[in-house]
Amino acid sequence: EVQLVESGGGLVQAGGSLTLSCAASPGFTFDGYSIAWFRQAPGKERDGVACISWLTGRQFYSDAVKGRFSLSTDNANTTLYLRMNSLKPEDTATYYCAAVVVCGSQYPFGSWGQGTQVTVAS
Repeated sequence: EVQLVESGGGLVQAGGSLTLSCAASPGFTFDGYSIAWFRQAPGKERDGVACISWLTGRQFYSDAVKGRFSLSTDNANTTLYLRMNSLKPEDTATYYCAAVVVCGSQYPFGSWGQGTQVTVAS
């Protein structure tokens, strides 16, 4: 079972930037999976925001973040980064990463982690 750990959240003013990290626990690999970022604000559904096929590097972004967020990989350390630029208050949420069979799936392998909190102040 793939185990992922999110980090990098924090408080930032609107227009600022943050980089989130998603790392596999030792002994696990992203090979054969797509890795996706989701976010959830209190009282709202968990929504997918970005996804990458680890094998091919093909990337997908939701309309809400397209042009502002970007993904990058560190294959040696089995880590996925989400660079978030031009942050808006509506980006405030708990962010989760998950391994999925294909980008677009809402069902991760294993269970959801604790996520990392991103708060964007006006």
